[in-house]
Amino acid sequence: MFADLHIHMLLDGVYWRDAIAVHKPQPDDALIRRRLAAYRSAGITYLRDGGDRFGVCLRARELAAEYGIAYCTPAFPICKKGRYGGFIGRSWETFADYQALLAQARAAGADFIKLMVSGLMDFSAFGALTEEPLTGEEMRSLVAAAHDQGFAVMAHCNGAKAVQSLAISGVDSIEHGAYLDDAACHALVENRVVWVPTLSTIGNLPGSGRYDDAVLTQILRSAQENVRKVAALGGFIGLGSDAGAFRVPHVAGTLSEEKWLRQTLGEETDAILTAAETQVKSRFQPAKRGT
Repeated sequence: MFADLHIHMLLDGVYWRDAIAVHKPQPDDALIRRRLAAYRSAGITYLRDGGDRFGVCLRARELAAEYGIAYCTPAFPICKKGRYGGFIGRSWETFADYQALLAQARAAGADFIKLMVSGLMDFSAFGALTEEPLTGEEMRSLVAAAHDQGFAVMAHCNGAKAVQSLAISGVDSIEHGAYLDDAACHALVENRVVWVPTLSTIGNLPGSGRYDDAVLTQILRSAQENVRKVAALGGFIGLGSDAGAFRVPHVAGTLSEEKWLRQTLGEETDAILTAAETQVKSRFQPAKRGT
């Protein structure tokens, strides 16, 4: 079984507010242990958590070794004040604020940095995002500062221009990556960025009643087309489910992500996913972080 390169132990796949409430005032060890045991039973022995500001990912990392699972986390995601990500991460307003957050991440024992640089897909309309991304200059500065401190960088990013700018900035992995164009696809490949497309966050939505299934199908087909394009160019496509997101439950979400990727990539799936997993494991490990 492949690793899951993008999960959120904090979340439950149903409703984020209720999921967070379960872990107040402190992480629920019993729940974390049940999920870790389920991942191990499914043969999943490497997890990369997207982080949270409530300490759940850090506690999961402490417990994961008992289950034979290698667990990496950024401690918490980092977003710009007023932009998407504040519900789960910590925010910056000035570059000095961001540098202070890097210091906090290091003090917490972060294995890498997670940046939030764009909004979400607006599932009610094809091609729409919930907010504008950061500027290219902001992305370059944020990634460079994290790299200067020895951190690999994982980034939540959607939109062709934003993905292209982020790839050129030297980011290590891009999560989601909706609505790519040819230039963005080539930038991913040329800069050896691992792309984790999280197809389950789209493919698992039809039938939920929240959105128009025809729009969801259009979004999924667009994402699958871009996955095939990047793979054909020799790029790195990673299996990350975004487990904990709506309709992406833990473990079952990993299995659904594998299903969507196999449907998309065909007989080359194993080789493609293994190559990306190897890249992630080489970059997103504590031993790769500077002192």
